[in-house]
Order: sequence, then C-alpha cells, then structure tokens
Amino acid sequence: MSLTPTAVTISNGTALSPQVNLGNKLLVGFSMPAAWTAAALTFQVSYDGGTTFQDLYNSGGTEVSFTVAANHFVALDPTLWRGINCIKVRSGTGSVPVNQGQDSTLTLITS
Repeated sequence: MSLTPTAVTISNGTALSPQVNLGNKLLVGFSMPAAWTAAALTFQVSYDGGTTFQDLYNSGGTEVSFTVAANHFVALDPTLWRGINCIKVRSGTGSVPVNQGQDSTLTLITS
C-alpha cells in the first residue's frame, strides 16, 4: 500500500483549512501538529471536485468528529471517505468552530 502525506494549514485566527483535493485516494489518517489550539476535528467534504462542500455526517445523522491532541496520529476507517474527492479540515464543529491561535499544519495521509 502506497501512502501519500499532504500538509494542510488552518491559519491563525481561522477554523477552516483551504480545500485539499484527494482525487481517487482515500483518507486513512492524519497527524496532528505540535501547535494546536484544543478543539475537535471535523470536515467539510465535496463529491463534485470542490464546487459544493457540506459538513460530513455519518449514517446516523451525527457530525463526524474526532477528539484530537497535539502530536498525535489518528487512524481512520477509509470506507468513510469513499465518494469524497475534496475536503476542508475544520477546528471545532460545524455549529461551534474554534479559531486556531497560530498557523496549525496537519498532515493528511491518503492511500
């Protein structure tokens, strides 16, 4: 299995990253930076190449959220990401975004 790391930055004073194009790859994990203002991690996703973004929810109607901490790696179930070709990473949730207190660069791992 070939893994590809992609850096994405949530800028100081914001809660949402720019879009990251995954193409036909699946997100399988992410590595948290050393500098992270405490917040959950959620995602906006696009199935149409980045034209339309929506908050990511599971089949039970709950926003997909990860409890994260600085300097941690989080492994993901790749089946959750099927059909998604672009994402934006959010600090906090859709209803309560959390602005980062510094530029925070995460590393997305795709396969």
